[in-house]
Amino acid sequence: MTDGVVWFFTSLFQAFYNIGYALTHLETWLDWSNKESMMRFIYYGASQELFFAVLLIFIILTAIGMWRNQFMWAMVRGLEGISNGVGRFFAWAGILMVLQQIMIVFLQRIFRVAEITIGPVGMDFTRDLSWFGEELKLYNAIIVCLCMSYTFVQGGHVRVDLIYAKVKFRTKKSIDMFGSLFFMLPMATLIWLYAWFFLWRHLITPKVSASDKLELLMRKSKVLKWNVETIGFSPNGFDAYFLFKVLLLSFVFLLYLQAVAFFYRSYLERKEGETSENKYLVKDTLGEGEEAFEGVH
Repeated sequence: MTDGVVWFFTSLFQAFYNIGYALTHLETWLDWSNKESMMRFIYYGASQELFFAVLLIFIILTAIGMWRNQFMWAMVRGLEGISNGVGRFFAWAGILMVLQQIMIVFLQRIFRVAEITIGPVGMDFTRDLSWFGEELKLYNAIIVCLCMSYTFVQGGHVRVDLIYAKVKFRTKKSIDMFGSLFFMLPMATLIWLYAWFFLWRHLITPKVSASDKLELLMRKSKVLKWNVETIGFSPNGFDAYFLFKVLLLSFVFLLYLQAVAFFYRSYLERKEGETSENKYLVKDTLGEGEEAFEGVH
């Protein structure tokens, strides 16, 4: 037990040095023309060092926010603004999905077209109609992964409520704080650890895994080369499935941001009382005689 506590605080304080070193030696992990730098980027992208660096930044920002509540409110508005902006933009993928499906049905059933060519001559992009049919899965994944945090801000997720509705206001906010810290953030961390190496295993060779030590990855870097996944579910189907791995990481990143924003909002609303509920919260409406934005104080 004592060893674990010592390890935790030692790693946390070491994060000061790691952050400083990473910022002052960008070429050691951002210069991808150097294969060793690229391997360092892959290793540290899901490492213990990154975890404690992010934790340290979170602790510092939280301490400042508790000292200056307006600073914390500014972070809440900024993080929720990111979620809203990303979600509103990528929600248009739903329209593209519908239009493309209609196009496929017409071309396949009425005009009996086998393939589609897009772009000017010499730069044209030609794919079988089944390729565009399977691409619809990508649009669906975009909506799920990139509109998740937006839906959370808008209060659109389904909740299973056993005791929440019956408790007092400050108890609700305590539950929300607990949930964001002990459910949202740990789950996001776990998904990130798997998704990070899951992505890179389909982008490069030799294969990398979470169990690889830095020394092993440095040896692997000598034969490192790009090997982007281009295998589809069918012979002529959509072949850019590595994009789904990228979306998975994007989903986790947005989940992290929203978990922090939700924790900060819950803390501030608990501290300031019921009058601050939904303070600065920007919600979209369908516009049926209602204000476009609600809860802005």
